[in-house]
Amino acid sequence: MRHGESVGNLADARAQELGVDRLDLDVRDPDVPLSPTGEQQADALGRWLAGQPGPPTAVLSSPFTRAADTAHRAAAGLGLSVRFDERLRERDFGAFDGMTAGGIRDRYPEEAQRRQLLGKFWYRPPGGESWADVALRVRSVLATEALRHDGERLLVVSHQAVVMVFRYVLEELTESQLLEVDRHEQVANTSVTRHRADDGGWSLQSFNSVEHLADVRAPEVTEEADVPHP
Repeated sequence: MRHGESVGNLADARAQELGVDRLDLDVRDPDVPLSPTGEQQADALGRWLAGQPGPPTAVLSSPFTRAADTAHRAAAGLGLSVRFDERLRERDFGAFDGMTAGGIRDRYPEEAQRRQLLGKFWYRPPGGESWADVALRVRSVLATEALRHDGERLLVVSHQAVVMVFRYVLEELTESQLLEVDRHEQVANTSVTRHRADDGGWSLQSFNSVEHLADVRAPEVTEEADVPHP
């Protein structure tokens, strides 16, 4: 699942609306907290999970504050502790951290051209990570946690790009297949994407589900794409 709405998500929406180059944030990315709406979303998810047949038996989370707080709130009603793994952190945007897409295009036109040439999956911002780099982290997580949690139902709390790359790895998608999914549906806050182990592989059970929000009227917000991007 993706973390709940954060103050960074709100800052990005405001920056896009105002057409400015940079988000108005005074904390580093790992420390960006949930918004009040994000807290409601995480609590709603926790109540929904507790009422499901076969709820999670273990919780693994990105250590970034917005994901960690989401994981704690979701796990509270399950009586589960949360383990943190830095391999589940947000994609590193490097020199473009905190910038809007418009700001990157204006200030770094050569990088915009390079991204257009390489494509979203392979493009790496200066000092940052590509989606392909994130895939290496995801494969590493699966290699270790599949052994540790064999036979369990594992809830993984992470970030938009990481959720998408989990699909790429688990379903053995091609680059074009992954980007086609990304073009048509963006990962909503606290949305649940579920995979089941079947005959040595993985099958997708649901993608980007937010039914837990509809039941309690917690807003479904912030479906922005993996940003920033030139």
